[in-house]
Amino acid sequence: MTSGVQVWCYLDDRQRTRFLQLMQEQAASMQRLVEDLLTLSALESEHNPLSDERFAVVPLLLALSADAKGLSKGNHEVSLDIGDAATIVGSREELASAFGNLVSNAIRYTPAKGAIKLAWRIDDDGSGVFAVTDSGIGIAPEHIPRLTERFYRVDRSRSRATGGTGLGLAIVKHIMNRHRGGLVVASAEGEGSTFTAYFPMAGAPETVVKAS
Repeated sequence: MTSGVQVWCYLDDRQRTRFLQLMQEQAASMQRLVEDLLTLSALESEHNPLSDERFAVVPLLLALSADAKGLSKGNHEVSLDIGDAATIVGSREELASAFGNLVSNAIRYTPAKGAIKLAWRIDDDGSGVFAVTDSGIGIAPEHIPRLTERFYRVDRSRSRATGGTGLGLAIVKHIMNRHRGGLVVASAEGEGSTFTAYFPMAGAPETVVKAS
């Protein structure tokens, strides 16, 4: 006959608080991952046609700038340069998500006291361009072609620490593709990065219309 041995582990208040905090962080991380996976699934679905609503870009940019400052919590210099007012034809919700992902990535990978610049302009050919430039850690050239792959991480330990899901840039790519645009990345290690989302020229199809 064997006798069982019971071992009791008592946690003090500090330990209980820490474990609860870790559980909350993991739950929030899982929720973000599920939400991003659902977003990608919806973007890839043939039964999810692109919206053709028209909306002004300036209020969207102002909201993005305000969100960026809130996310930064005063740790970065955030600026917004609106070169041209415009009306966009497409999905405001999707583009807000794409632009927001670029902004949150810039804040996530830029050390405190760094600078983040949001800029919008209309190119000479009528294309709309939204760019996010940061003074962050930068990206080595060999990583840039793979940045929009699902779950691809340049630095896994740093990505875990900053709370990313590894799906943000994949979502940006799909959204810009749905709007017949694209994403361009320019970066160098230690010199920051610029992520540029662009739309095709107006009328082919009409994605960006200059304000009168």
